[in-house]
Amino acid sequence: MSSVLSHPLIVDGWFHEVSRQWPGQAMSLKVRRILHTEQSQFQDVLVFESETFGNVLVLDGAIQCTERDEFSYQEMIAHLPINSHPNPRRVLVIGGGDGGVLREIVKHDAVEEAVLCDIDEAVPRVSKTYLPKMAEGLDHPKSTVIIGDGFAFLKDPKNKGAFDVIITDSSDPDGPAEVLFQKSYFELLREALRPGGHISTQAESVWLHLGLIRQLTQSTRELFPVADYAYTLIPTYPCGQIGFVVCSLDAQRNVREPLRTVPNCRYYNNDIHRAAFVLPEFAQRVVAHGEPAPGPVVATGTGESVRAREPKKVLVLGSGYVAGPAVEYLLRTPEYSVTIGSTRNAAKLGEQFPRAQTMQVDVKDPASLSQAVQQHDLVISLVPYIYHVDVIKAACEHKKDVVTTSYVSDAIRALEPEIKAAGITVFNEIGLDPGVDHLYAVKAIKEIHDAGGQVQSFLSYCGGLPAPEAATNPLGYKFSWSSRGVLLALRNTAKFIQGNEAKSVSGLDLMAAAKPYYIMPSFAFVAYPNRDSTPFREWYGIPEAEECIRGTLRYQGFPEFVLALVRLGFLDETAQPWLATSGLTWSQLTARLVGTEKTDEASLVAGVLARCAFKDDEEADRVLRGLRWLGLFSATPVEVGGLPEQRANGEGNLLDTLCVNLEGKCAYGPSERDMVMLQHKFRILTKDGETKTLTSTLLDYGAPNGWTSMAKLVGLPCAVTTKLILEGHPAVKKAGIVAPYSFEITEPIRLELVKEGIALTEAYV
Repeated sequence: MSSVLSHPLIVDGWFHEVSRQWPGQAMSLKVRRILHTEQSQFQDVLVFESETFGNVLVLDGAIQCTERDEFSYQEMIAHLPINSHPNPRRVLVIGGGDGGVLREIVKHDAVEEAVLCDIDEAVPRVSKTYLPKMAEGLDHPKSTVIIGDGFAFLKDPKNKGAFDVIITDSSDPDGPAEVLFQKSYFELLREALRPGGHISTQAESVWLHLGLIRQLTQSTRELFPVADYAYTLIPTYPCGQIGFVVCSLDAQRNVREPLRTVPNCRYYNNDIHRAAFVLPEFAQRVVAHGEPAPGPVVATGTGESVRAREPKKVLVLGSGYVAGPAVEYLLRTPEYSVTIGSTRNAAKLGEQFPRAQTMQVDVKDPASLSQAVQQHDLVISLVPYIYHVDVIKAACEHKKDVVTTSYVSDAIRALEPEIKAAGITVFNEIGLDPGVDHLYAVKAIKEIHDAGGQVQSFLSYCGGLPAPEAATNPLGYKFSWSSRGVLLALRNTAKFIQGNEAKSVSGLDLMAAAKPYYIMPSFAFVAYPNRDSTPFREWYGIPEAEECIRGTLRYQGFPEFVLALVRLGFLDETAQPWLATSGLTWSQLTARLVGTEKTDEASLVAGVLARCAFKDDEEADRVLRGLRWLGLFSATPVEVGGLPEQRANGEGNLLDTLCVNLEGKCAYGPSERDMVMLQHKFRILTKDGETKTLTSTLLDYGAPNGWTSMAKLVGLPCAVTTKLILEGHPAVKKAGIVAPYSFEITEPIRLELVKEGIALTEAYV
């Protein structure tokens, strides 16, 4: 007898679509039976038979289509761009794996070929079984179906100038579809079009996403001489309406005017085509005239409504790996403006967010920093931690709140009297690790104590890693954040509690202390302690714990490779004038480090073996292959790195020189994903005297060509906390230094992150 399927979004016979993208409202459908559930490589896939709308396809909790009303969407997104094009011979669909858009495209006699590229093979596979009337387009003689990344497909040189019409049938701007709403994607679409080509793309609802629609229309108008917005009515989409941005490369083309009659339609006709571009006045002001989008409103009891939030200005200092998701989240609130401040890359990041501003800010220049801070209500400091003190001093001067993702340093603690005197909040440790780890450690500990239990042991390990298929180099590592930050962390002495005693491991011995660590059978991890875990027994309120270790996860093989680099001296950041020697090669640099004048590989290998003392020949062979891959035995010229003052003096240092080399060799390639694994493990003594083990685990992957997992899991907690501070939430808006160590502080942040899909799974093992 087969088991009955279940799904967490179906409760008491009803499916509920609740999403942060349409807060304060939900769509519910009565369910007859669940037909299919699976977690694909990219998203949660659910199909159920509804009481009144037939079979329903749901991806990541959002309704994609129902048998009853799908035609109103499929027909409009396809026929608006195709039927306004004079000769649409070759058409491309990005997304649309259910096949509905293909079904509409092939109705046009002029179309000779329809190509569909969808990243998730599960969607067409499931649609053929449960949505056969839509999926019939997948098997039409004119259709070609490709399972792959749309970004990579468009970047392929053979697809430049290859299509007359391109239709982007994506899900909402979250998860794998997120990159399909960014300006860089529309640039690729333009390059893939033939002269006079058209595009259309799903463009959300005027009732919910006017800010995003305004951003999309502004971005496309910079790239296409014709860019317009149209919409259709569909009852199972949020607010019963969904829109499309329709563009043409021909400045004389009128996309509002149909050129032919399309047969066998149930929603689309030529009058509907023309009417679809006529917007209500409130939307017309935003989309056509560029006025700011109205924000959420609250009732006044007088029949009028007012905006719910006051305008706020946020300064994001730093434009590196993790800034993007934070900026994107904050800009969802129309009343918030964001300025990206940096000495480099600010303009590049700003291109992704037309509503964001950019400015040159040098955190090492007190006047530049002070002026920038003064103009804003809150500062997010994503610059290297050594500059946080300068940022906080400027914030104290101008009475502005600060949020950082870094640990509270002794230098920051020394500023607490000044911070309290200014009456500002300086909120720290709210990224991934530290950050998300705190939220779920505090939650679990509170629940254990509330149940009368005690925490005997607390282990917490986190790793930002390449996904297994992307771990293709000898290091088993690629950089989704600062390479310098990664390597500097390896120099810190680690302190922890074990056997109810404080213990420590020096930075030089840290890699030798790494041990295999089991989380699940599909990963071969090693773990080692990180920084100082000893205060967390007090900060987390677990004085009874005999073991308290917070540490780092890496793939097996990483510690031996890094230990060799440590023993060779590559983690040294002191100035080395000899690095600036003209024509210095890597073999010459390595020869100096191992103490030989010879630069042939055999001599260098002998020097490495003498310095590194590998435990066996297998380890030696593996590490030497890695050093060879890194180019340390080659005649390649060295690109010297160093601190700004060192470079100004014609010097460099070994750490930054290594970073320059590593960032080139350990960068993520096109479509490669990163991965984050975080797990807490609690050994618990229950009130009944029973010993149990509780795990709290997060496994998250980045989006190919989109945000990395590391960027998302650092940037979003930071941004969520920023928003709570701006809204004056009493749990986080406090004068002084704040860190997320108590349930009062962590729970509001944790609940908001659950809405963003960031949550740990708890289980007794």
